[in-house]
Amino acid sequence: MGRLRARTLIAGMVALAAVGITPAATAATGIADRWSEPGPFAVTVETLDSTHTVYRPTRLEKHPVILWGNGTGANPKIYDGLLRHLASHGFVVAAADTPNAGSGKEMLAGATTLIAENSRPGSRYQGKIDTAHIGATGHSQGGGGAIAAGADPRVTATIPIEPGPQGSSTALKGPAFFLGGQFDTIVVPALLVVPRYRLADQVPAIYGELAGATHFTPVGDGGGFRGAITAWFRFWLSGDERARAEFFGPSCGLCRDGAWSDVQRNAKASAVPGA
Repeated sequence: MGRLRARTLIAGMVALAAVGITPAATAATGIADRWSEPGPFAVTVETLDSTHTVYRPTRLEKHPVILWGNGTGANPKIYDGLLRHLASHGFVVAAADTPNAGSGKEMLAGATTLIAENSRPGSRYQGKIDTAHIGATGHSQGGGGAIAAGADPRVTATIPIEPGPQGSSTALKGPAFFLGGQFDTIVVPALLVVPRYRLADQVPAIYGELAGATHFTPVGDGGGFRGAITAWFRFWLSGDERARAEFFGPSCGLCRDGAWSDVQRNAKASAVPGA
């Protein structure tokens, strides 16, 4: 990412944080209609450790984990609506409290802490973490961090959102859903997202480009990306069969949804059975 684009991104993130602006969500259609509404769980936000904030179901049962990485200059509060939404659908979201999550290490540290808490007597998380189902996602630099974290065998599914250049797509261990914004001039889809999707041919991978989206569309509540992000993790992490048809089979819902300006599936994703 060039210095000018990086400065523009940091300035935009800082401005949004300073005034508390949440970008308007893209109009809900198709996949968004089904997965953009809040889930059934009440949500609690709390400190996990000195470097992570957790968004989780208030009443803990046994939940998959999502590791979150912020964009450059950002913090979890800037994405509060999206992180609360994911928690309402039954995920324990460990958000790294750093504006520089590109290495993936800060995100993976959240997994390490939750796995330890899952087995620690007296922990509120004892026996409540599904350690076999951990996803990684993030925006911009955090999207690059999600790719980097996805090389860890503990991470079973990833969603790089308008990702920075960090991490290697060829090292991903589990299915990946690359997200781009049609009007993103900072992480230009054709130059910086589609090529990374194409390199991930060792795993089921999908590229989705949201029509009308800019680089700041994911900020706040996730905008038009929110429903697709939720459905991907509900299928791969929670085993929710209702989400299968959104991505797989000849009647792939995402593929027919007019809210997306481009959808591509690699050979491994096309081979995943539909509903």
